[in-house]
Amino acid sequence: MSGNIKPLAGSEWQGPGAPQSRQNYRAVQLVWALVFPLKRHQIAPTVLGLFLIAIAMGIGTAAYNTGSNILFLTLALLLACLLLSGLLSWFNFRGICWRFRRLAPWRVGHDALVILEVQNRKSWLSTYGLWFDLVTHPLEASSVAQAAPVTSVRAVLAASERFITRDRLFQRDRLLGGGNTAIEWGLQPQRRGAALVAVSAVGSLYPFGFLKKSLGAFRSERVLVWPAQIAYEWVGAAGTRVGGTGQRTVRAGSGEDLLALRKYNPGDSQRLIHWKASARLGQLMLRQFAAESQPGYVLKLEPSASRWSQPEQFERLCSFAATLAEDLFATGRLRAVVLADSPPQEIRRLHELEGFLDQLALLKLSEDALPAGVGTPLRAFGNIITFTPTGTHGVNASLDGQIIATA
Repeated sequence: MSGNIKPLAGSEWQGPGAPQSRQNYRAVQLVWALVFPLKRHQIAPTVLGLFLIAIAMGIGTAAYNTGSNILFLTLALLLACLLLSGLLSWFNFRGICWRFRRLAPWRVGHDALVILEVQNRKSWLSTYGLWFDLVTHPLEASSVAQAAPVTSVRAVLAASERFITRDRLFQRDRLLGGGNTAIEWGLQPQRRGAALVAVSAVGSLYPFGFLKKSLGAFRSERVLVWPAQIAYEWVGAAGTRVGGTGQRTVRAGSGEDLLALRKYNPGDSQRLIHWKASARLGQLMLRQFAAESQPGYVLKLEPSASRWSQPEQFERLCSFAATLAEDLFATGRLRAVVLADSPPQEIRRLHELEGFLDQLALLKLSEDALPAGVGTPLRAFGNIITFTPTGTHGVNASLDGQIIATA
């Protein structure tokens, strides 16, 4: 996809054309930059370029031995092609910059989308045939290496490479001067936690394919990977103390009592449109009804290393807690969450739930002994759900000692 796309907020621009890296070259500096490229800038001959150099050496040897002007002209033409190829390749990268569009949190096992914005800041020269080598890997490479038993250096490298994703994206259409484009990269994260996304190299064979010019080792961006969604079995609880069926609350829901009117948004049900109010106000208005109160729950996680001795079981705990929190929030029954010995966090809005998922993405086992209780009384928020391991892989969710869900 190409054209004049309005860029969204994201990371800082990178590359030769970035505002912080643009330079005004003098003639001597320009020649020096072509002869001695900057750090991480590489120019290497391709197979076709090596073949051309071999032919040039052969013709040059024949020209000196025979003194033929035609062979000297041919040699000069071949050398001019190599020189012109390097010069045009330098101009092709001149003024090019790129950045990642704002990265939303990823989820283990779900498709994630990375959008790379590319901009040509040259006023009239176009850019052709770029490719971008993208790579993503966990932020803590040491913990990844510890996931498998250390038998050899090759085993450690293989364990680290397991969670690294690489791909090469091509800019197939020409990028006009002053234009911009967006390149999409789809991937599927495999590990919870913080990950780094980076453009490891940018290259091109423009214009003739004799030389391959590449720029590499640029700054990376950080993104969180939420725990995976897993299937679990809800058994239910008989002794819930908060709320009651048939009672009305001031929350919006699907009850029968009219709560308020709000503007119509695309995707809302047309059956809820209040036509009289819409005609009076000149815009579509939607009816909101009061919701029936339901039992409220508090999720309490204790990431104690003595309790969760199996790393796979701890990962299942994080996934179970994330899935259960989303399901309870969707039905209006999630009141608060508690992580370790931290104070309870009320969950009322979507961004608060996403903040809890961010914490689960970075949650680690704690070696410290947890206190017997939390200072704030949790019963004021709702029924307290705790998590305990079962077997070697399973996790139970309990309420007052009674198992209500298992995963």
